[in-house]
This record gives sequence, structure tokens and C-alpha cells, in this order.
Amino acid sequence: MKRSYVSVALLLAVLMLNIIVTQFMVHQYFYENYTKTIIAAIINLILFPVAFTIYKKGVNVHE
Repeated sequence: MKRSYVSVALLLAVLMLNIIVTQFMVHQYFYENYTKTIIAAIINLILFPVAFTIYKKGVNVHE
């Protein structure tokens, strides 16, 4: 199985967004901004299927 560089770059971008949103969520929870915490959690839940879709499409790349 050969992997596309584009799909790897997209996965890295989604991972970076996941890390940023998670850090933002923890920060907002610490300062008791619960509305922003829930919004960040929903964004994290949306990013997971996006990453999974990118991963599945990247596996089927032929030479």
C-alpha cells in the first residue's frame, strides 16, 4: 500500500487542528467558559470523521 503525500499532509493538518482545539477546550474549561468548551468539543468530534475519511481515501492510492 502506497500512501499519498497529500493525504499525509492533510492528516497532519487535521491532527494539528485537533491539538489546537483540545488545548483551547482545556483552557476554556479552566476559566469556566463552558459554552466555548462545548463548542470546542463539538469541533473535535467533527474533526475525527474528517481524519478518518482522509485516512481511508489515502490508503487506496495506486502507483
